[in-house]
Amino acid sequence: MPGPLHGIRVLEFSLVVAGPMSGVLLSDLGADVIKVEPPGGESLRQARAIVPDESKAFQTFNRGKRGIVVDLQQPEGREVIHRLVPTVDVVVVNYRYGVAERVGIDYETLRQFREDLIYVESTGFGTRGELASQGCSDVVAQAYSGIMAGDGKIAEDGAPVAATFGAPADYGTAMATAMGVSAALYHRAMTREGQKINTSLLRTGVWLQSHNVNYDPITDVHFDDVTRADLDATRASGGSYPELIQVRQERILTGGLFYGGYAAKDGGIVLGALTRINRDGFREVLGLQEEDSDDPDYDVLDPDNQRKMEYWAGVMREKMREHTVAEWIEIFDEVGLPASPVNFPEEIRMDPQVQAEGIFADLEHDKTGPQSFVGPVLEMSKTPTAARMAAPPLARDTRAVLGEGGYSEAEIEALIARNAVDARD
Repeated sequence: MPGPLHGIRVLEFSLVVAGPMSGVLLSDLGADVIKVEPPGGESLRQARAIVPDESKAFQTFNRGKRGIVVDLQQPEGREVIHRLVPTVDVVVVNYRYGVAERVGIDYETLRQFREDLIYVESTGFGTRGELASQGCSDVVAQAYSGIMAGDGKIAEDGAPVAATFGAPADYGTAMATAMGVSAALYHRAMTREGQKINTSLLRTGVWLQSHNVNYDPITDVHFDDVTRADLDATRASGGSYPELIQVRQERILTGGLFYGGYAAKDGGIVLGALTRINRDGFREVLGLQEEDSDDPDYDVLDPDNQRKMEYWAGVMREKMREHTVAEWIEIFDEVGLPASPVNFPEEIRMDPQVQAEGIFADLEHDKTGPQSFVGPVLEMSKTPTAARMAAPPLARDTRAVLGEGGYSEAEIEALIARNAVDARD
């Protein structure tokens, strides 16, 4: 069975992560995604590449696609794109704001060739304001949006440290793009109207922290307002970045004793109690029935309660060191309490639960051979999602895609001769 977007064609002009990953998501849903690269290919192809042009990073962010090379700096190259647009449903661009217009692939230009075109402009800082044209990347978006300070990591020299588990602004923007494209395709099916979609790393970075950055005056007179005043005072006195982080952390309400990480006898373990029932369950198993932070009259801002919480946190740390991770997991599993060992990324592919869920897909790359890559982020019962193929070698599909766009072999050869396109069979 084909995926839900079978028959949809996407032309993708993308760099690094946010744009490319949106194409992966659309491909997993069944779309025919065609990545357009410049002469020589996207620079990410060379990032720690063992095989020239075929880095693991590039393959990760571009699996499931076909690939063509077109020189948008040449009029003949731009003409190729304009001729292909009537054959596609969606165009995704994540160049710096203003670049698409300069090379003739902006929305207003391309919609002349297909009126009901769905077009995504994915930028760093958005399309308005004084920073719209400024360069951006995930780490810049983390810093500007507050994610980095919110994560609270500090290097030994006092410098800020990015969230290193991945690229949250990039990945979140990719998912927002795929969501927007899917919704726009539904709208077009109902109305025959195309439209433009805007996504940005900044918008995603702020959205990912909604629970932290939303402002409720009744609540935040005790929290956000106080934190901002303390930050201002610390800056005014010449406070360092670590001192600013400490100011914020002093006002953060944690998830409590039973929501977070502990050191067991032989490794890390995380407890995940979000409900009173689960917290009471942990209290019962751990012998902490006197811990009273769930009492209706408990005031988290009361200094006495804060001191008591520090005491109970010390008790918890000592208690969790009494058993191994496996022993604790068995104890908690017996009574249905949420807990997990802390696994390592390099080992997760071999995890029995991950394998049972079929999260990884076995693929065959044209040049590098067999590989095991993470597959779709969701499953669908009637229109199955799938990681359909490995990433394309450079310029592999130029001839085929141009042929589908109505170009003859002679025309393709002429474009190759003028370096307007590249084709490698």
